[in-house]
Amino acid sequence: MNVNRLRTLFSQALRASLATPLLLSGCEREPAPVVEPPPRPEPVDLSQHSEVACVNGFPALTGLTIDPPPDVLQVRTVQHRFPPGTPPAVVLKASEGEPCATATAPQACLDRLEAVLVDGGFPRLCGYSMECDKSFLATTRGDEVATYATADSVRALLGRIDTPEEAALLVYASGYALCSHPAYERGKVRALPDGTFSVVSIQDYDCETHVYETRHDLTVTPSGVVTEVGTFPFKEGTPDCVVGRRPVGLQGSGDKVCEDARGNYFAKAARLEAAAIHAFLRLRDELALHGAGTGLQDAALASATDEVRHTEVTLRLARRFGATPVPPAVTALPLRPLDEVLLDNAVEGCVRETYGALVAHHQALHARDPEIREAMARIADDETRHAGLSWDIDAWAMPGLSSEARASLHEARRRALAVLRAEVAVPLDPRLAVEAGLPSPEVASALLDSLEQSLWS
Repeated sequence: MNVNRLRTLFSQALRASLATPLLLSGCEREPAPVVEPPPRPEPVDLSQHSEVACVNGFPALTGLTIDPPPDVLQVRTVQHRFPPGTPPAVVLKASEGEPCATATAPQACLDRLEAVLVDGGFPRLCGYSMECDKSFLATTRGDEVATYATADSVRALLGRIDTPEEAALLVYASGYALCSHPAYERGKVRALPDGTFSVVSIQDYDCETHVYETRHDLTVTPSGVVTEVGTFPFKEGTPDCVVGRRPVGLQGSGDKVCEDARGNYFAKAARLEAAAIHAFLRLRDELALHGAGTGLQDAALASATDEVRHTEVTLRLARRFGATPVPPAVTALPLRPLDEVLLDNAVEGCVRETYGALVAHHQALHARDPEIREAMARIADDETRHAGLSWDIDAWAMPGLSSEARASLHEARRRALAVLRAEVAVPLDPRLAVEAGLPSPEVASALLDSLEQSLWS
């Protein structure tokens, strides 16, 4: 993509974001009456809650009172594969009971159980590659094999919700995380005196695990009505997630390294800028492997050189605000096939890096801190060229792809945009918005809207 076109689109997006509040106010309208907002709910006290029992990252299937009881109850996942047309894999994740124990033809029953496949599945968060593996329940009773891939079907299977385990399973089927990565908190559950259940979903999100850092407080009635009574962000936003191109094999960074939001932001930014050096060097090698022209290869190498300068600049800013940045750890992995390279480019380059370049321009315009403003002005121009490289790679590959493969890349961009929208919706520390010039959630949403219309639609 012509870099000048990107600059034009960025300029239009920045102007549109500035105009948004004016359009909302309407200079010729009567002022709207002041309406006091309803009081915000308080988080549920967790002192009497218990952790949700989990097996292999899924709620345990014990403590259920299903009538009549099945011979077996299983959790399975449907893992879709790239490129399109590759048959999905169905993987057994958890099981309770003996499959086909009362079947008159046990082997035929087992064969049907192993062959089950569903359309859709329980709503889930997407992983790093934007592949969203969805799960479902399967049972056998006698010769019958049945599947349950929606919250309504699970509600019908469970009948009356009598136990905390049943409440947790229904909440999980409704799309709430309860058994996150072991480094994070599990969901919580408690039986209340009135017969209802309190369930708390802990959905941790960071830009490396793609899990969103929020807590959802829910109630579940005996009839199976799930109601969200409060949503609470664990921490303020993670704007550093869009800095640089993240390489495959990037390991987690652990806890924040500075209490000052500015130091923490620039320490994480420095780490991701340093990680982007690895990403662009790998990209150059993978482009050469798959026959891309020397122009694209040289642009990838030049981008790696840019990231060295970005790392130095953000390191200096991090130390200025009292942070000690942690260098990135990147696992050495073999070069990838072209389809994986293009999928990564669609997500990391055409969406996240493109938006990151636009954010850098916003910072260069709005940061009140002069050193930050000057640094971001230099970085913004480099990142715009990096974003342009991503779109050039996309354009180079598109003519040789099938319509199904092109559609899959478009879907990957759509999913990446949804993840970005979740990230930017979390309020920022005021110092990052004012001194570092990062866009507020409202402005960030307007910026994404503009890019969606011009680039991602």
